[in-house]
Order: sequence, then structure tokens, then C-alpha cells
Amino acid sequence: MTGISPSPIFQGGIIAAGEGHRLRAQDSRISKPMVRVNGRPLIDHAVERFRTVGIRRLTVIINDHSDDCRQWLLCNARDFDLDLIVRTTPSSYASFQFVARRLAGAPAVITTVDGVMATADFRDFVTAAAAFPKNAVVLGLTDCVDDEKPLWATLDPANGRIVQVGGDNGSHVTAGLYVLPAQRPAEPATSFDRLRDYLRWLVVDGYPVHGIVLPRVFDIDRRHDVEAAERAEGRSSLGNGI
Repeated sequence: MTGISPSPIFQGGIIAAGEGHRLRAQDSRISKPMVRVNGRPLIDHAVERFRTVGIRRLTVIINDHSDDCRQWLLCNARDFDLDLIVRTTPSSYASFQFVARRLAGAPAVITTVDGVMATADFRDFVTAAAAFPKNAVVLGLTDCVDDEKPLWATLDPANGRIVQVGGDNGSHVTAGLYVLPAQRPAEPATSFDRLRDYLRWLVVDGYPVHGIVLPRVFDIDRRHDVEAAERAEGRSSLGNGI
């Protein structure tokens, strides 16, 4: 921990409850969080990012079939105040809400397990997010689009506010990074099938949703994505920065 500056946000969450059928097609014995990129499981990449920025309170949700990930966390995340939820949920929105509710009362940064990025970019995102208004929801964005079903977002460069989520195009795509304020938005009267529907609802309802653009985020859904992330690290001067 020497030389690591404490994060302005001190608690985090990881959504790792997806099945990842396409990604696991070549090896169905492992859960999606345990798929390796650059020789390390996705869950390792995610946990290490929080460790590097000094966040030690961590809520992680995995599904009932991810015992390999559960065991990995119990062995490798002992330096965290770990709140592990083992539950198969009906949707990405449900997984997000389980994590968000456990982290209520203070600002929190939540990530999906399948987003791979440079640790320095994650650190910059967390620091920049803390500078937005205290009631803002902040989304990580990227302009590198390599996804079958990207969630488009349109960012107003004048104030950093997201003016539209969803649709067939936009200025950026979302990157699986979310910062929630201590005082959370009121929950809608009805639930949503997908997290993207909730994010769209926030913007349409007029809630302050801001965006921060990251240089490059790999959404690991296919074997092609693993190969792209590994090639990027090979070209990076950071070496093990991803």
C-alpha cells in the first residue's frame, strides 16, 4: 500500500453474476469471472483495480454456479472488508440493485467484472467522479466501440452531463463503470429487465447523470475481446497496466 493515495470514494462493488455463455463456450467448467485475460481471471483484474486506488470495502455479487469465483475471492481478497452475495438474479438491473443497496449511505463506485481497463484510467475515473455534484450519478464512457449491442450515450461536452442514453447512436458508449452518490435516486415504481433501461430512465426523468470518458475499455463478452485486450497490453508501455 505504500505510495497509494486514498480514493475520494471509499467503497466499491463488482457485478459478476452473469452467466457468460458465449465467453465460456470453450470451457464450461469455469464461471465467467474466472475467464483469464493475460493469465489472470477477470475477477482478479477487477479486485486489483480497487486495491490499487485504496478502496477496501467491497461488495461482490456472483451467481449460484460460480463456486470457483467464491473460493478465489475468499482466498485472494482477505485484505478487503468483503461483502459477498451469492445469488442468481433475473437481470443485470437486479444484480446492480442488490449491490447498490448494500453500499447505501456513502458514495460508491460499481463496476462490471467483464470491463478490462488500465488501472491508471480507473484511478483517474474515480478521482474525477468525486468532483461532480454530490447528488450526481456518474458513468464511465468510451469512444472505442467493439460490442454487438453497445449502450450509446450522448455527452454534453460543455458540462459533462449525459443528455441521452440508448438508441442507435451517440457520442460514446458506456463502459461498465458507475458512481452512485450517498443520497441515491429514488427507486422507480416498477422494475426493469435490464440495467440499461434503468440508466435511460434516470436521464429521461431529469436526474443529474454525468459522464467521464476513458481512453480504452474492453468489454469481455467473446473470445475475440480477450484477444484484443491481450494485444493491447502487449503494445502498452505499462506492461502489466491492464
